[in-house]
Amino acid sequence: MPCLLLIVVLAFPRVALLLLFFLSSYLERAYHNILILLLGFIFLPLTTLVYAYLVNNSLPIAGLNLLWLLLAALIDLGSLGGGGGKYRRRR
Repeated sequence: MPCLLLIVVLAFPRVALLLLFFLSSYLERAYHNILILLLGFIFLPLTTLVYAYLVNNSLPIAGLNLLWLLLAALIDLGSLGGGGGKYRRRR
């Protein structure tokens, strides 16, 4: 069951952010400014979730934890620019 939950969160991070925002105080403990949370929801949802996890578990943003955060940011940025190459190849 935890693996299925992880797959759902990775596939639909915005849905997970909405559920966490409305059903718990998990995101409120990590983000004190709603604007930063909103920008994270729009542009980097997976990175927002990973950062909230690190802050809520009192893990330092260094070493392996920083690697997880950077990996989440790369996945988010890769999903933003994925459609441009397909459009150029079609012409």
